[in-house]
Amino acid sequence: MTVVVSPESWLCPSGWTGIVMLNGAALVTVPDASLIEPLRHVLLGNLDETGIDLSRVPAQLPVHDLLGPATLAYLDADDFAPIHVDAEVERLSAGHRDIDGLVAAVDKQDADESGMEEVTSAVWVIREGKNVIAAAGYRPWLNTAAHLSVLTPAKYRGRGLARLVASAAVADALADGLLPQWRARPEPSRRVARALGFREFGSQMSLLVKH
Repeated sequence: MTVVVSPESWLCPSGWTGIVMLNGAALVTVPDASLIEPLRHVLLGNLDETGIDLSRVPAQLPVHDLLGPATLAYLDADDFAPIHVDAEVERLSAGHRDIDGLVAAVDKQDADESGMEEVTSAVWVIREGKNVIAAAGYRPWLNTAAHLSVLTPAKYRGRGLARLVASAAVADALADGLLPQWRARPEPSRRVARALGFREFGSQMSLLVKH
């Protein structure tokens, strides 16, 4: 486990504490040095043979706000299980007004969970009439990973739409030589990732710790 001071860490919002665990290793960023030892003490106190149980950490710290924990899953090209229904999927540019309309049509929690407003790639969508009812794209990270974002309003879920648009986004990321990354908390989102061939290797959590 490594704990470092990084007020502008890319692992979490500015000024927060970020925790990422991957394959037995943990990287923790804190906004100032006074949090290094408290975080190290709590994390090591929740360490067992399977790793650190992040779900127990917030109750043991003076936490003001919390994001996660969420699972982190990755996909090698050889494991990809694409879905080929190209006629249903349309490609739009990032920031297209119809994508903004989709984001505005869902509640804030779903919009924030999806990360759709942070996408910089093209966005693959499915429409019902003129309205976008499912969308997926990604944000490159350090020219290595492609962080996937998928959004479907609640009333359209369970129809396989997320798998269709996510499959198109993943195929594009792989074609660009990027490693697709899927971060999710809800089990339905994790099921979509597994159906496409993603495997879970770790977890992530962000904490706003009171001083």
